[in-house]
Amino acid sequence: MPERTIVLSFEKPLLELEQRIEQIKQLARENQVDVGEQIRQLEQRADHLRQEIFSALSPAQRMQIARHPRRPSTLDYIQAMTEEWIELHGDRCLRDDPAIVGGIARLGGQPVVIVGHQKGRDTKDNVLRNFGMAAPGGYRKALRLMKHADRFGLPIITLIDTPGAYPGVSAEEEGQGEAIAVNLREMFNLQVPIICTVIGEGGSGGALGLGIGDHVIMLEYSIYTVATPEACAAILWRDSAKAPKAAEALKITATDLQNLGVIDEILPEPPGAAHRQPLQAAQLLKDSLLKNLARLQKLSIPDLLERRYQKFRRMGVFLGE
Repeated sequence: MPERTIVLSFEKPLLELEQRIEQIKQLARENQVDVGEQIRQLEQRADHLRQEIFSALSPAQRMQIARHPRRPSTLDYIQAMTEEWIELHGDRCLRDDPAIVGGIARLGGQPVVIVGHQKGRDTKDNVLRNFGMAAPGGYRKALRLMKHADRFGLPIITLIDTPGAYPGVSAEEEGQGEAIAVNLREMFNLQVPIICTVIGEGGSGGALGLGIGDHVIMLEYSIYTVATPEACAAILWRDSAKAPKAAEALKITATDLQNLGVIDEILPEPPGAAHRQPLQAAQLLKDSLLKNLARLQKLSIPDLLERRYQKFRRMGVFLGE
């Protein structure tokens, strides 16, 4: 059965034009007619329309892209970027949490440890992975793998894509807040380069549990927020329908967060966003990771730790009259 195409509302005019181009190409092939000039003009119009749509997206529309069901996941990027991958499981305390995946990989010829949130592709997979919302065991597994990387001198790459940590009773009973807090503390002390990338949705403490690094990247249409806009709207106005208004106020976009000094780099996505061209998106991310790893690996351990510490100490500091 062919995969169902999921189209966001603001993408519809572009999709209709692309479908029209494909129909004309098909008719031209069937009737052996040369329509090259017409196709060229329509493709130029499509490029212009794509640029017009994606250059004027609101924060709420960027949130839709970040949550797109076909947006590449952590395992998608790992498969596309690495030459070798060995997944490791379990937190050595309770269980293995499928909402966080991690293991040893070879990236650009060098061994690294990759850890990231993993959402599902369909209802069954989402239930298994709890929609990318990790329990305490997921964060303990992530820390176990990161300490493994530290022990063997392997750089760490984290891929962030979660609405937030799982807020259920069982998670609280197992120490959700403590597990995330320990990750924050321990990641500051790891003596290897750490690069964090928000590939989709970076939600609250669930994202921060993998978010302490020497270089923080956001994909162009990803979001990073202290709380989901829906939760913020429910708290402030008791109406989750006001999520678009909350998204504006929360400053969740890559541009906003770079201006605030929360992230270091915005990684441009392919035309039409990563879900339209996942392999190209993976190549762009791989190039950025390798470039930044080469830079960070030149630093001494004391310099690496001091720069990491100062990077986060500077956040939230403003001078006013």
